[in-house]
Amino acid sequence: MKKSLLSAALFAAPIVTHAAGFALIEQSASGTGNAYAGAAAVAEDASTIFFNPAGMTYIQGTQAAGALHVIRLSADFNDNSSTKGFSAPAALVPRGGNGGDLGGFGFVPNIYYKTDITDTVKFGFAINAPFRLKTDYNNDWVGRFQADKSELKTVNINPSIAFKLNDQLSLGFGVSAMWIQAELTRALNRVTAAESDVKIKGDDWGFGANIGAIYQATPDTRFGLAYRSKVTQKLEGDAKFAGVASVNNTNVKAGVNLPETASFSAFSSLNSKWDLLGDVTWTRWSRFKELRIDFSNALPDAVTPENWNNTLRYSIGLNYHYDEKLKLRAGIAYDEGPIDTQYRTARIPDNDRKWLSLGAGWQATENTKLDIGYAHLFVKDAKIDDVQNNAAEGFNGNINGKYQGSADVLSVQVTHNF
Repeated sequence: MKKSLLSAALFAAPIVTHAAGFALIEQSASGTGNAYAGAAAVAEDASTIFFNPAGMTYIQGTQAAGALHVIRLSADFNDNSSTKGFSAPAALVPRGGNGGDLGGFGFVPNIYYKTDITDTVKFGFAINAPFRLKTDYNNDWVGRFQADKSELKTVNINPSIAFKLNDQLSLGFGVSAMWIQAELTRALNRVTAAESDVKIKGDDWGFGANIGAIYQATPDTRFGLAYRSKVTQKLEGDAKFAGVASVNNTNVKAGVNLPETASFSAFSSLNSKWDLLGDVTWTRWSRFKELRIDFSNALPDAVTPENWNNTLRYSIGLNYHYDEKLKLRAGIAYDEGPIDTQYRTARIPDNDRKWLSLGAGWQATENTKLDIGYAHLFVKDAKIDDVQNNAAEGFNGNINGKYQGSADVLSVQVTHNF
């Protein structure tokens, strides 16, 4: 019984896995200014390696691009009668507060390199981070028995090749080797004694592929279609307990399928001054039906139902060519969240969000271009009512309330042609 309670107490809230809230679209500064509208068709620079490798056929010669994104997430929990659950005497386990601002700053880099093999065959190489998340509550907040710190990091290595079949059709193919690391902390409600805490950490490498096509319908209009496969990860790591519970230190395993995506984009040069861009991206978050944790000791598997939904992201953008050197950008987007209220947890209190973006590109020299983009994300209030007040759920209390959040993204990029 003791082992069953400990297992439930650890994983009643999910490990950081599949959510629109940590699938990073921030893969170029040139795209940030348009809210990533037209990303699979615009082929503006070497960042097309990620969005649609077929776009490399629109770039002549050898090019390198590097971008850095500074992401500021602000999210606050507004309590509505949450409880800390059945536990030791209140003097040992105080109720706790609202958790403070669970967001913070994150820094996301991207590196791209593209070169010509022949006039019609191109090679590209990318290093980026398709998924990233960090939420961190105050250690004494009311929901500490369900979640404290949640952090996920990825590094994706993505070589690719593109072929220009004719003046209208280009195809691209890539493979990915992706490293993932997840770390979780939380307090343990040990029922008969003062609380302690636990840290779970694991990592793995997984592999996937991406393909894309661009069709030049007219001299001024093209369409892009891109697909990025799921990446299966089998994380291995350890669970380390503080205090008396340290006797349960053990190795852990968890399977994760990072979801596939499909994008349809359009780019049209309306005249010498204006470009119109659009995109629809589908993500298969429905793969995340449950989280299963396997302990190497006698603890039973911990299983958390998730039942997330597939999502769509819609975006539209404009470019204004001020002169031969300066391009101004704007864009809006609507990004669906995958989580229904009944499955929302404190680790990923995600919801729908709206994007408003501005940016600029400046041709600083004949071979060097500078891009900057800014986006503000308006996140829909997210209600939560996660009850874990029985033995099977670990006596972890009830988190009842509402999250209010927003995010700001500042992106800068240097692109150089050799």
